[in-house]
Amino acid sequence: MTKWKSSWLVLVIALVAMLAACNTESAEQEEQTEPAEAAATEVTIDNNDTTQTYKEAPTKAISLNQHVTEIMLALGLEDAMVGTAYLDDKIYEPLQEAYEKVPVLSDQYPTKEQVIDVEADFLYGGWKSAFGEKGVGTPEELEELGIHTYLHTSSNMTKPTLEDIFTDIRNVAKIFRVEERGEALIEQMTKDVDAVRAKLPQEGENLRVLVFDSGEKDVFTAGQNFMNELVTIAGGQNVFGDVESGWTTVSKEDAVDRNPEVVVVIDYGETTAQQKIDFLKNDPALKEMEAVQNNRFVILPLSAASEGVRAAEAIEILAKGFYPDNF
Repeated sequence: MTKWKSSWLVLVIALVAMLAACNTESAEQEEQTEPAEAAATEVTIDNNDTTQTYKEAPTKAISLNQHVTEIMLALGLEDAMVGTAYLDDKIYEPLQEAYEKVPVLSDQYPTKEQVIDVEADFLYGGWKSAFGEKGVGTPEELEELGIHTYLHTSSNMTKPTLEDIFTDIRNVAKIFRVEERGEALIEQMTKDVDAVRAKLPQEGENLRVLVFDSGEKDVFTAGQNFMNELVTIAGGQNVFGDVESGWTTVSKEDAVDRNPEVVVVIDYGETTAQQKIDFLKNDPALKEMEAVQNNRFVILPLSAASEGVRAAEAIEILAKGFYPDNF
């Protein structure tokens, strides 16, 4: 019996030694892997001529334009937002409840003091003006205050496409560590657009389309901005799609010469869409366009025309206006 007890004691001592060695090795491995794992969680984004590294997801974000506000809400990030600003019109209805959880800091851009007061750690701008002289400050100035910035790239380039919007969505989802939500949003937007495309005429020439933003002396219209992409996907041909700029000014005579079959009226601001239509009908030159003669107008909210989550909705509005018999 004594011999058995001695053998058991030796075995126990050996097991304890082995466990101690394993624990020591495991601790050493943890010490070695922790920095690597931490580095792996860092996100680096090149944007607006800056390179910014996010060691963790922002928790006090501010969105500075409506279409980027709607992207953040569509990604379910309202709890990570301490403010929003610059609404063009009504927020996208499916996002209204989430929007009401976020404080509205300003009708237009907030001041730098407001941004500091809410201890913001991330600013998301839709237009370059957000980080311009009349905006909240340059990315470099804000970086010195410990505030990251992201400029919605697809809104600030020539010839933006749906894929460019998807790139922005993926970047923002990556910054906030919600990549799966980003991919789900992109997948849903793609399905919605494909459903509209499937109903469009498969033969014949696309309708000639003029995008009318405003203009009394001249016409402020879309060249190669996102409206050009929306009109094209919806089965139209932007009559000023050959102009290599975004929003552009053209003469009334040129608009009449290109004789659009449909006019897309951009709805925003104090001048209503109906007032714009009345103007077109009463203008001595523009009333001669085929679209005006045939009373063919499609009203599109500016928020839907921007590079955001409402792209599929915008395409459907346009397609129904261009080809009502197909819907």
